[in-house]
Amino acid sequence: MSVDRRKFLKIGAGLSALPLMPSFVGAKNPQATSIKPGLIKDGKVITAAHWGILNLSIKDGKVVKSEPYEKITKMDNPLQHYTADMIYKSRVKYPYVRKSYLENPDNPKRELRGKEEFVRVSYEDAIKLIARELKKTRDTKGASAIFGGSYGWKSSGNMQNSRILLHRFLNVTGGFVGVTGDYSTGASQVIMPYVVGSIEVYEQQTSWENILSDSKVVVIWGANPISTLRISWTATEQEGLAYFEKLKKSKIKVICIDPVRTETCKFLDAEWIAPRPNTDVALMLGMAYHLISVKKVNYEFLETYTTGFNEFKAYLDGKGDGVVKNVKWASEICGIKERKIKQLAELFYDNPTMLMSGWGMQRAHHGEQPHWMLVTLASMLGQIGTKGGGFGLSYHYSNGGVPTCKGGVIGGMTAGPVGIWKNGKFRGLPKDTSTQSGAEWLQNAATYSFPLARIADALLNPGKKIQHNGHEITYPDIDFIYWVGGNPLVHHQDTNTNVKAWRKPRTVVVNEIYWTPTAKMADIVMPATSSYERDDITMVGDYSNMFIAPMKQAVLPVGESRDDYEIFSDLCRVYGKNVYNAFTDNGKKAKDFIKEYYNSALAQTQAYGAEFATPMPSFEEFWAKNEPIKFAANIESLEWTRFKDFIEDPILEALGTESGLIEIYSKTIETYNYDDCKAHPAWFEPIEWLGNATKEAPFHLLTNHPADRLHSQMCHTSLRETYAVNGREPILINSKDARKLGIKNGDVVRVFNKRGEVLAGAVVNNDIMSGVVMLHEGGWYDPNEEGMCKYGSANVLTLDIPTSKLANGNIAHTGLVNIEKFEGELPKVTAFSAPKGAE
Repeated sequence: MSVDRRKFLKIGAGLSALPLMPSFVGAKNPQATSIKPGLIKDGKVITAAHWGILNLSIKDGKVVKSEPYEKITKMDNPLQHYTADMIYKSRVKYPYVRKSYLENPDNPKRELRGKEEFVRVSYEDAIKLIARELKKTRDTKGASAIFGGSYGWKSSGNMQNSRILLHRFLNVTGGFVGVTGDYSTGASQVIMPYVVGSIEVYEQQTSWENILSDSKVVVIWGANPISTLRISWTATEQEGLAYFEKLKKSKIKVICIDPVRTETCKFLDAEWIAPRPNTDVALMLGMAYHLISVKKVNYEFLETYTTGFNEFKAYLDGKGDGVVKNVKWASEICGIKERKIKQLAELFYDNPTMLMSGWGMQRAHHGEQPHWMLVTLASMLGQIGTKGGGFGLSYHYSNGGVPTCKGGVIGGMTAGPVGIWKNGKFRGLPKDTSTQSGAEWLQNAATYSFPLARIADALLNPGKKIQHNGHEITYPDIDFIYWVGGNPLVHHQDTNTNVKAWRKPRTVVVNEIYWTPTAKMADIVMPATSSYERDDITMVGDYSNMFIAPMKQAVLPVGESRDDYEIFSDLCRVYGKNVYNAFTDNGKKAKDFIKEYYNSALAQTQAYGAEFATPMPSFEEFWAKNEPIKFAANIESLEWTRFKDFIEDPILEALGTESGLIEIYSKTIETYNYDDCKAHPAWFEPIEWLGNATKEAPFHLLTNHPADRLHSQMCHTSLRETYAVNGREPILINSKDARKLGIKNGDVVRVFNKRGEVLAGAVVNNDIMSGVVMLHEGGWYDPNEEGMCKYGSANVLTLDIPTSKLANGNIAHTGLVNIEKFEGELPKVTAFSAPKGAE
């Protein structure tokens, strides 16, 4: 260790040209100090996480118990009980640098990334190293060589938002490459603005109150809300699950269309319809053809509120390709009997029917088509904009449909403008960004960008040109990755190709709480605090805005971990006082921002008046009381119906599409002339599906969201012990298929295809259709020397090709695999252990 340390000090001498302000020089390990003033040594602390408002029990300065702040449903949310593991297990406690990178950052033996041991360094030296190598890369290759990587489910807090903090830091130091889109809704968020004029997947839904009073049929299509509503983007208020409990008690007929008999299907005792995976469009086309043949189409609705139905009908009739998309044709593709397709179509037309779709069907090859076709089918039914009918794409996510409350909405950190520091020179302080909206920073934060799901392709193929949403994009030559708040080595498809991609750049830096597979693939790892070791504030209820919750620091930071804000502030110090002041808004501490965000919400409620919104106390009173503030819904939001205004006045309340109407046929998309996305919804055969299965790969693999994790979050906790099979990720196999393979419940199986192989634990039952298997996404990647994942990470097996040239989304639910019983000595799972050289 001492030899490595001396080498580091020698090669780090070049940093002397960059000034380092002395605030943290000589900082002591926080664990060596007494309890911080204001921290509770023994007692209760209120905080919040994606899985809800939590009541933490503290004993001797440690979290010993975690419970929900309030319980409004009979369903238990197991994610709420493992906060102690989220603080103390698999932690990155100190700064570490990969050995060969430490010895020579200019030639860091990239092929050893993910294999080589780490060396512990001081926090100050790690900060200097990151700043120097970032500046070196930007000076020699420009901002287009710096990738500001962060995706998705970071902390719930509005202040300690690691993704925005990273982008803010990279912006004030000269710009970076970012991404557009996300893994969850990559296809739909691009196609839906052409169809209905809004992103739709993240929009508020028709109020649950309307559904319970007016719907006769609810169709849950490719969604599992009983599982996915355990979490929210900010923090869940749990009201969505409470409404599903009410749905269960109602007289509404519920149908679940899914290859898996999900927890939701069983909970609601719903009728289960199981089409072959990736064939939902064909099923809907068959329904559409039948509705026309039996004259059960609302042509008045189509004439008034849509455009392009005649062109779509010509496609149904086979005018262009000679293939009539009738019920027989649909049945042969999707595997649902003709009689059932006809019954479903007529049932939907004859009754107020709400089509609740999940996002899984668009995470597939040609994923732009399913939701486009769903909107087309709903338009033919003519129920869009009614209380009990239409469609919704977010009832399974973040409690869509829970009425929006009248109250204050807190603000949050912004990414700020580009160009504070360029070519070694200060360019001036930024203009005020306090009014910048979330949508604006999403659009404007990065200097350059490309679709998120193409990240491995971009890293491997700098200079490659791709078509995307009517434009041509050229991949940048990325040589420096800085990643925070995510686990892309698990989230991205085709892991073996992704690993090769991550070995291309010269430098990979990660701020991380845990020794995730991504942290193990880094060159420099900075220990970040969990949300329980710092102060923050959050809204609770993404759509409802029902609470403002304090996220008070519960315990001291583990090891030498620091808040992301502190890490980036200290990096800015190296660049000089002006850059530091630009990043911190002239030296503000985290608590200053939290108070500012709270006071902006307070001003909103004061403007509403006490009779219209729940009064809020002063920030000091709110923080001292340590309890969430709850707001109430009003009559308007309780009765809110999506698209109602458009239906009542399609001229004054026109949609944001080119025509102002629902576009069944898009003239804009027609001009793109893409061969993999027509100007109307259509059936495209997926690259891999049961229709072209072989002996080498006979099973369709589904990689659904897990019930007991948030993607890969919590995989390292002891909650895993409640669902793991023989220490591996469980894989669901149909009983008939298992018998043919000689596999029993509890066996460890090898799942493989031409892309890779994993071990998993067999769960054998009839909750999945024959020919299909399900391995939940998010299991931590744990390769052996030969590259086989010992734990069962699903993306080792998935395809990394785009949905189409339009959206370039991911196709995680498209892919074929083979399965066999594993014979021999089981390898030890090491996914949750620290790498060599780390404590």
